Amino acid sequence: MGTVAGAFSGLFGVGGGTVIVPMLIAYFAYGERLATGTSLAAIIVIALLAAGMQGGIYGNVDVGTGLILVGPAIVGVIAGTAIQQRIPEKAVSFLFALLLIGVGIYMVVP
Repeated sequence: MGTVAGAFSGLFGVGGGTVIVPMLIAYFAYGERLATGTSLAAIIVIALLAAGMQGGIYGNVDVGTGLILVGPAIVGVIAGTAIQQRIPEKAVSFLFALLLIGVGIYMVVP
C-alpha cells in the first residue's frame, strides 16, 4: 500500500489519500476517521520525499509558490478536520467517494 501511494505521489503529485484511505478501509477494516488520520501521518513523509526528489534532483519545485501555499493549506487542514469530526462517518465516506469519482471523470474527460 505504501509503495503504491509513494509511486502515485512521485508520478502525479497525488496518491496518499486517494490510495491509502480506501485500502485501509477495505483491506484492514479501519474506520473512516482512523484511516484518514493514518493516511495524513504517512503523507507527511511521502510528500517530503517526493518534493525533495522532484526539487533536488530534477528542479521541478518552485519553493516560493510552495511557501505561499503553506498558510492556506494549514487553514484548510484545520477547517477540514473540524468538519470531518462533526459529521457522521458514512457521510465522510460518501463525500470521499464523490470526490474520487469527480476527480476520475475530470482526469478522463478532456
